[in-house]
Amino acid sequence: MLECVPNISEGHNAEVLHDLSDACGASLLDLHADTDHNRAVFTLAGPGPRDAETSACALTRAAAARVDLTGHEGVHPRMGVVDVVPFIALDEDHDLAADAAQAFAAWAVEELALPVFFYDDADPKRRSLPELRADAFVKRTPDAGPVRPHPTLGAVAVGARPPLVAVNCWLDTNDMIVARAIAREVREVDGGLPGVRALGLLMGSAGVAQVSMNLVDLPVTGLEAACSAVRLAAGRDDFEVTRVEIVGLLPTAELARCSEEFQEWAGLSADVTIEARLAVRP
Repeated sequence: MLECVPNISEGHNAEVLHDLSDACGASLLDLHADTDHNRAVFTLAGPGPRDAETSACALTRAAAARVDLTGHEGVHPRMGVVDVVPFIALDEDHDLAADAAQAFAAWAVEELALPVFFYDDADPKRRSLPELRADAFVKRTPDAGPVRPHPTLGAVAVGARPPLVAVNCWLDTNDMIVARAIAREVREVDGGLPGVRALGLLMGSAGVAQVSMNLVDLPVTGLEAACSAVRLAAGRDDFEVTRVEIVGLLPTAELARCSEEFQEWAGLSADVTIEARLAVRP
């Protein structure tokens, strides 16, 4: 089965988010929206083997009709209304995910005239998403579609990758220096944990900072290890992690790796897994 996790640059408008959810149809397993990030993460899978691909196209079409990037404000990096569209083969058939990414990209170019950048397994050079964000339209031209950003939709990053975990660790401080220092300590690029990408962000609506992480190599650094590292780093300066927020869903295998003590502290349950959502779908 194929999973797709489109990230849409809209986290404020409840009516728009409702309409985007409806566009996904039966494949929608989860929607996580955040007003400070001004971003919504849709988790799509099944019920048929390629239904996530069809739903991703329907969601993209709906987002293009309802969302305009030109007035967008949010703390999360973005380059398009439909910012990131990763495909994940849940049965480890990576060719299936890469083929779906290529098919979606061809559709996005033909249907919406969107510039497309490939990343991870969809990119022959296997460039990462952070590399893409740094180089797009500066050192790197789109891999498909127009060479300039769409005037209202920007561009889209299309990838194929293994499962990852996106998680936010909320802190009991609004000090961005603290949040950014912790992010530097734990992320791989600055000598931290392998497979951890992290940013320190300010959540203006709550008046606190968070460390926002993507864990892209789960066999090496899992959820408990990453969150525990943030907790330890915060504690050295007498700060605490007050909330662990999963963005999207977890693989059951990753939840099973977490100790009971960590699951209780983080407030995790089986309901946050992909497999649990698939099991209860009508």
